[in-house]
Amino acid sequence: MGTRLTVFNQKGGVGKTTTVLNLGAALARRGGVPLLVDLDAQSHLSSILNPGASSGESLFAYFNAGRPLKEVARPVRFGGELIPAHMELVKVDSLFGRGPDILNKLKRGLDAGWDGRRLVLIDCCPMLGVLSLSGIFASERVLIPVSTDYLALRAALALENTLRALEHVLKRRVERRYLLTRFDSRRRMSHDIAGQLASRFGAELCQTRIAETVSIAESPALGRDIFSHAPDSRGAQDYAGLLEELLSSGFLEAS
Repeated sequence: MGTRLTVFNQKGGVGKTTTVLNLGAALARRGGVPLLVDLDAQSHLSSILNPGASSGESLFAYFNAGRPLKEVARPVRFGGELIPAHMELVKVDSLFGRGPDILNKLKRGLDAGWDGRRLVLIDCCPMLGVLSLSGIFASERVLIPVSTDYLALRAALALENTLRALEHVLKRRVERRYLLTRFDSRRRMSHDIAGQLASRFGAELCQTRIAETVSIAESPALGRDIFSHAPDSRGAQDYAGLLEELLSSGFLEAS
């Protein structure tokens, strides 16, 4: 079996795309074949892994014209596939509203294109709109990166309320984990926010912390994941450790 995991927080700059990129690469290094989905119209993940996709070769073609997701999926260099985004995705909210049909469309497309053995990692924009809700509706799990600043903490607390409200619609609890990113052990604020998250979310807070490192910051700009850019770095160790934690705890399943 596999897991569908949406990576989301209602704040930018917390490491959502970086986390999807490096979890996918970490899984591929273990022999897995991840499917990455870029739900962000800014297309940061797509620009790293498969730049230049046209509107008709992107996720927008599925939402707008019903083109099968399998047809727009593209291979990525570390192994696995990417369903790329396009800036036209900004139109989805205005074109299709927020009814159950559009909110469940991504789930239907994934169900039709891939069996349940694939690990699917979904990258979202920081806004709570049709696309990010579609990611949550399509997933069994949500991973919430929280950079060690108070605005990111506030956004995570707001998202907790959103997930609780969605459970009434989904008829199930949304399983989630909170992940500390950009952690600097020299800063008191980092430890303060870590303590607040541990107090608030307990076992739902990942033990792995993603340290603030130059290698993590610069690798996307070079079009690389952390393992191909700096395989011996602290950042590579952190993301490998995160994958191991999520797999060993049963939060993720990968065939």
